Amino acid sequence: MSTVRILVDADACPVKDEIYRVAWRLEVPVTVVSNAHLRVPDHPLIARIVVSDGFDAADDWIAEAADARAVVVTADILLADRCLKAGATVIGPNGKPFTTASIGGAVATRAIMADLRAGMGANIGGPPPFSKEDRSRFLQALDTALVRLKRG
Repeated sequence: MSTVRILVDADACPVKDEIYRVAWRLEVPVTVVSNAHLRVPDHPLIARIVVSDGFDAADDWIAEAADARAVVVTADILLADRCLKAGATVIGPNGKPFTTASIGGAVATRAIMADLRAGMGANIGGPPPFSKEDRSRFLQALDTALVRLKRG
């Protein structure tokens, strides 16, 4: 059985420092996956994977590594869907979990928003700004997910 670990879709992840702190406290390895070289702490629990800049290369790496012992941190709805199908626990950087019950609606909403953006341009706005509440909710969700997985 593989060890509990965190897989991070890191290119635009605003909570990497929070991930490291929780990982160190709970002694959980972290794999930071990106298309570009990112600075990560020099620590035995932190691994950096730099994939090609090919379309979805980081997503493909994470989806292939995801399993029931992984917590995946991503804002990418399609990657979240792939990881859930692999049995992983998936948390958005805002702390909201992706679940098998919620992912269908999230994928559908993503498709509708893509169609609206294509028809209206950039006039429909984007997600709300990242807040302290999002950061706090993320820390709690990550801690809860890791403790649950470690308990088996």
